[in-house]
Amino acid sequence: MTPSGMTDLLVERVSKRYTVTEPISEESDRGALRRTVSRFRQRPVEFWALRDISFQVARGETLGIIGDNGAGKSTLLKLLSGVTSPTTGQLTVRGRMSALIEVGSGFHPELTGRENVYLSGSILGMRRREIAAKLERIIDFAGVRRFIDTPVKRYSSGMYLRLGFSIAAHLEPDILLLDEVLAVGDAEFQAKCLERINELHRHGRTIVFISHDLSAVEYLCRRVLLLGHGRILADGPPREVVEMYRDPARVRAIAEEPAS
Repeated sequence: MTPSGMTDLLVERVSKRYTVTEPISEESDRGALRRTVSRFRQRPVEFWALRDISFQVARGETLGIIGDNGAGKSTLLKLLSGVTSPTTGQLTVRGRMSALIEVGSGFHPELTGRENVYLSGSILGMRRREIAAKLERIIDFAGVRRFIDTPVKRYSSGMYLRLGFSIAAHLEPDILLLDEVLAVGDAEFQAKCLERINELHRHGRTIVFISHDLSAVEYLCRRVLLLGHGRILADGPPREVVEMYRDPARVRAIAEEPAS
């Protein structure tokens, strides 16, 4: 906990359930026509992406979240950012939040890069004057000045990422949520991202960082959560949790333990 004792994110016994559909199987001896028809018959099945998750993030803390694909990481970030709501439990967010969950998330494809900067800033509650004051820094950081007045539907995935990250990181939110922001982009841009995240941390911003890049997690974060099968399997110092994650047998044993 920071000296101020403030908590920016509080997650209390949160679960998220989705309903998916799956084909209804038929016995193999019922005939070809019956089996063909059965492919079009489906039944709803419940899937719990998160189960009874509880943790808090102090003001100014940098929290890493790691885990295999399907562990519940992106679902958790979508809950924190308000993209979706929990099935059970409660989330408390204190402060203005900026989230970069997917490459170019929130961009309107028909608008230019410049117009999308203003659109994203407005969605985050920024005044137009405030966005205009930071516009040049956002463009320079993203390295897309040549294309800033081109509709973003013509951008490459790398350009989407650079502009999306630059907007999220320069609008100076109280809380910054980042999901795999280093997955696209060259080494030079990745280094710029890491330095910008560190700069935000030095200025007391709260950061939640999801990534498969374990080296970046250890470098940036002071605390790490390990998710598996929708549960928190570990919560502690980066090196300790990352070493646990690198031991699949150990992770599997913890995941198979009954939930307390």
